[in-house]
Amino acid sequence: MTCPAPLGVGVTTKTAFCEVAIGRDPSAGILIRLPPHRGNVTLTFDLHARHTYSQEDSHTYARYTASIGVLTMDNTLISRAVTIAEYRNAKDLLDRIGGGAGPGGVKAVAPIGDEPISIAIPESEDQVSILGEKLTVERQDGTQTLQQAGRLIAAISNASIEYRPWPAKKPARGRSR
Repeated sequence: MTCPAPLGVGVTTKTAFCEVAIGRDPSAGILIRLPPHRGNVTLTFDLHARHTYSQEDSHTYARYTASIGVLTMDNTLISRAVTIAEYRNAKDLLDRIGGGAGPGGVKAVAPIGDEPISIAIPESEDQVSILGEKLTVERQDGTQTLQQAGRLIAAISNASIEYRPWPAKKPARGRSR
């Protein structure tokens, strides 16, 4: 997996998180190269909303709906996925991310929610891209929908693929003397 925007590693879970940006160019997304295979490949990952946490606003309600797409490299949509997560207090954070300037050395942005995603990738594909589509944020003061290219709207973790390998080539038969 090639992650253009690593969020970092969770302090508690030790899980690596990769941020998903809104975009239309598959080459700018999270790229997942597929090995030679027979039949469809199953791509699985966990999809998370992202919340900017601050101690001052630690009890401010927010509901996030982030939609992403898994695309072929010629920009054909294979499938969409959505995560919906609510934040009420710090207990709703899935984990805190190390390497930040906040108290305890954590980043302000943290994943919330944990939506398992499974997508069948057609046999003909050797690489796919994950790109964001839009983010809707609902707060007590109103709702905002974001669709600007480059905007980070979600995170993924635990990406893996399941596939049947392409048959190995049999060695050529030589002439014996």
